[in-house]
Parts: sequence; structure tokens; C-alpha cells
Amino acid sequence: MIETEQKVEDRIHDAQALRPLVAVIMGSKSDWETMQHSDEMLTRFNVPHECRVISAHRTPVMATDFSETAETRGLEVIIAAAGGAAHLAGVVAAQTLLPVLGVPMESKALKGLDSLLSIVQMPAGIPVGTLAIGKAGAINAALFSIAILANTRPELRERLRQFRTDQERQVREATLP
Repeated sequence: MIETEQKVEDRIHDAQALRPLVAVIMGSKSDWETMQHSDEMLTRFNVPHECRVISAHRTPVMATDFSETAETRGLEVIIAAAGGAAHLAGVVAAQTLLPVLGVPMESKALKGLDSLLSIVQMPAGIPVGTLAIGKAGAINAALFSIAILANTRPELRERLRQFRTDQERQVREATLP
């Protein structure tokens, strides 16, 4: 087993010890290089979560089962990442009432523009919150999930407030050569 697979399996195991509130799903194992940034941010905020590979195209029954059981399993937010014909977020959003945040993966052919357009162009009535392409999108999807959860968790809201304060301080203290 390669290290990346082990890290994903470890995160799933850790999430099973606590009830996961956020799911980070991706269409391919190769998306982990980018989506590990969502995992790291959620871990930094101590948000119980799970990370899984689920393909809208190669494992459609698995995608349906995941979507239909997400709410009863206690999930509150789903982050769905995919590249190219990036239909994962839309397929999941069509089958759950939970908030779904789509993260477009950078692709070789069009640098992720194809992924972005696949996720952002959802029909009215099936919303997907679409984030930036790549690493920034992965980080912001985690932070957006944290903000959603923080609406009912004052301690998490305070950690998010402190994160923003720390960011501001770092910018103010930055010096140029």
C-alpha cells in the first residue's frame, strides 16, 4: 500500500472513532494530492471527518448509496472534488439535502476550467457551492464547512474567529526585503 492510500485509510479510521460531520470525497485517488489540504484544515480545527474516493462515473451505485445515507450517518456537509467531467458534486447534491461544496481539480487539458464549469453550471434547484480550482478551493471548502458547522457550535466559531485574527496579524507583520 502506498503512503497516500494509508493516510486516507487512517483518516477514515480516525473519523469512525468520532461521528464524522464532514465528508471529503473525490472522484479519483489522484485527487488526494490536492484534497489533503481540506483534510489538513479540518484536522487543524478538530472537525471529525472522513475522506473517501467515490466516482460518479465509475462507481455510480456507491455514489448514490453514499448520498442517500449521508444525513442519517450524521454528516452535515459534503465536500466533493473531481476533475474533467466533474459531475460528482452535482450527482451527490441531487441525492441529499446536505450542503455540497464542489472543488474543481486542475486538469491537464484545460487547467481545471473544464472541471470548474462542470461543477458551477448546476440547474436551478440543485445547488452546489463551487470553490476555486485546486489547493485554494480545497482549503476554502474546509473553511466554508467549518463556518457552516460553527453556526451551531460556539467553540468552533471562536476557533474560526482566532484563525482569521491570526491571518490578519500575519499579513500586518509581513515585511518585504
